[in-house]
Amino acid sequence: MTMPNQHVVPRGNRWAVKGEGNSCATALTNTKREAINRARKISRNQGTELVIHNRNGQISQKDSHGHDPFPPKG
Repeated sequence: MTMPNQHVVPRGNRWAVKGEGNSCATALTNTKREAINRARKISRNQGTELVIHNRNGQISQKDSHGHDPFPPKG
């Protein structure tokens, strides 16, 4: 079973850390930076992708923390 990707999404005047497919937020923070830091720790621990959204809901950034299906050749 794969772990869900972690999303940072706006929730009213706050920011939520939410596992993909989950109905409840893992954490609510006052700033986007706090939410990103929290989500990054979870994503690194689980080896999943971090997806950061803007205030309008669009994806602004993605950051992979392992298990890339197509890693770059070095």
